[in-house]
Amino acid sequence: MVIRIVRLGSKRAPNEGLRIGTVRRPPRGVPKSRFSSGDWYDLWFPNLAPSSATVKLALCAETQRQWDAFVKRYHAEMTAPDKRRVLDLLAALSHEANFSVGCYCEEESRCHRSVLRRLLIERGAKVVNGV
Repeated sequence: MVIRIVRLGSKRAPNEGLRIGTVRRPPRGVPKSRFSSGDWYDLWFPNLAPSSATVKLALCAETQRQWDAFVKRYHAEMTAPDKRRVLDLLAALSHEANFSVGCYCEEESRCHRSVLRRLLIERGAKVVNGV
């Protein structure tokens, strides 16, 4: 049983389980009826997405220092009690079920899911690479 950290819209791995979209918005131009069958997500869960202001920091980050500012701010957002409880829940569930969490970004290293991966691992989650 594990959590996979994935790019939404990518082909699903065998036995991937439920795919959770940790994004602020549904995919543009995709009918709701195609979210799951198109490998976007089965459940939209924006609770773990960065705030709009924090997303802007990531999108504008051109230097490592700017990226580090994004990481610091997103990490701080995830310390709110409700966010911590969700992370703890997902970490615990990773020992009981296969599921994935993801975002649309092409490169995980420049995406909030890289931070999300670390936060889950810190909580004892069983995490593997996407596909």
